[in-house]
Amino acid sequence: MIPRKLRRYLAIVAGVLAAGMPLVVIHFSLNAYIEHKATEDVRAAAQRAIARAEWRIGQSISALATIGTGPLASCDDVDLLAIRRALIATTPLKEIALKDEAGNSKCQELTGVTRSRALSRDLGAADDRVQVGVVRQIDLNERALRITWHRAGDPLALVAHIPADVFLPDGSSGRAAGDPAVRLMLSEGTLIAVPTDGGDPMQDADAIHAQKQSTRYPLMASASVSRAAAFGEHAALRGIGQLIGGMFAVLMFALAILIPWRARSSPIVEMERALEANEFIPYYQPIVDLRSGTIVGAEVLMRWRKSNGTIVPPAVFIPLAESSGLIIDMTRAIMRAARDEFATVLGPRPGIKVGFNLTANHFKNDAVVQEVREVFADSPIRFSQVTLEVTEREPLEDLAMARHVIAGLQELGCSVAIDDVGTGHGGLSYLLKLGANCIKIDKMFIDAIGTERYSTPIIETLVELANRMRMEILAEGVENVEQVKYLRDSGIFLAQGYAFARPLPGAQFRELVEAAHPLGEAAGPTLEALMARRAVAA
Repeated sequence: MIPRKLRRYLAIVAGVLAAGMPLVVIHFSLNAYIEHKATEDVRAAAQRAIARAEWRIGQSISALATIGTGPLASCDDVDLLAIRRALIATTPLKEIALKDEAGNSKCQELTGVTRSRALSRDLGAADDRVQVGVVRQIDLNERALRITWHRAGDPLALVAHIPADVFLPDGSSGRAAGDPAVRLMLSEGTLIAVPTDGGDPMQDADAIHAQKQSTRYPLMASASVSRAAAFGEHAALRGIGQLIGGMFAVLMFALAILIPWRARSSPIVEMERALEANEFIPYYQPIVDLRSGTIVGAEVLMRWRKSNGTIVPPAVFIPLAESSGLIIDMTRAIMRAARDEFATVLGPRPGIKVGFNLTANHFKNDAVVQEVREVFADSPIRFSQVTLEVTEREPLEDLAMARHVIAGLQELGCSVAIDDVGTGHGGLSYLLKLGANCIKIDKMFIDAIGTERYSTPIIETLVELANRMRMEILAEGVENVEQVKYLRDSGIFLAQGYAFARPLPGAQFRELVEAAHPLGEAAGPTLEALMARRAVAA
């Protein structure tokens, strides 16, 4: 017989083993699930990379085919305006050049071309008019995909360079450790694009890998993620599984305590609380008339001022606000705050406008029209002093509804501007279909003035389009005197940027407005005086 004391110990051991069996089963089941999910994520990342590359290249080939509708026998056949339009309308294209059948550059005095060194031979695509290769742009020290479009019988071929970074997912430079890292390369192995940071799991022997080959072009995408990082992403899930196997009742008690705590600490809940406490406040980026040097308006920007006085940068909370839908309520609150803060200042000065940013969420229905009407209907600020800015950062899902909303805002008397022109999803389609009153040239093109060849024709084309469509044009991100002079000489007379002032809290912006537009007086500071004042403040 087994002694009673020993039986007690054996029972304890048997109980521990019995309790351990679910833990073992859960452990291996969760590991298998995580492995499968990571493998599927890696395959999907490679598939998305190929789809993105095929789409970008297809856009570029279509643009080249449009330019090459006629024979290309000499430089006289080059339609420079068509090239400029293609560079504006086709997001991935940064440069279009020509070469002869021997590969020598031609017509450089017309197109301008960045010096480059071939890193691979040209490979044929499914379309026999197209070849692709990889080059390094010497002036920029960056890789680019070179697309050559050549019609049989033409002495000249069109060549386009697509920067490598457009083939990477948005935000790839800030990739989390558990996100798949993607490389794009030619089928013969020459690298095209790879994330610039976040480590390289491609070199990790214990990583999960996947590859995808394009059926249209000689391209291959490889994606991988560190197995340790993939499992680390699911550490909480594994911990919960362990608890379920051994202490189900304790887990339920813990969840009963944990769930309310997590809800209180949720960033969305914190933003809702901040909205109720009026912690989201307007800052004002002055808009200057480059002819007179006076302030003619401001873009109203959102800042989060917490109760302890710290200011949260917009890049921290705006993306979450947009994805959660809170941006609708926050925009309405900022409109009311700006109205209450500046009604008495702007009312007697009808020439000064205030602009508010709208997101793609505002154009899913026409509720924003009623909101603008309610905010400004009984205010000294006229509807004609209100500008609503449509950003290109996120695509508008329904252009017909967006056009309806814009028409409703314009019926109130408001102006509508297209922000970030040339850098986002809309391109020329927004200019042609939305019927806006103003376009805002993105800071990227202003920064390139005098440093990159393609900036000049792009800005000239935008000015020409704006003039023909009777739209105002405004330059963002102006930072120095040379840019001011170039814009003024190019016929662009509205600008904003650090050359004049940073985004200002209400009290400081009020001082500038009252100095530039003293009631009963006509004269305000000159442009040079305004910039000098900014230089002293800096």
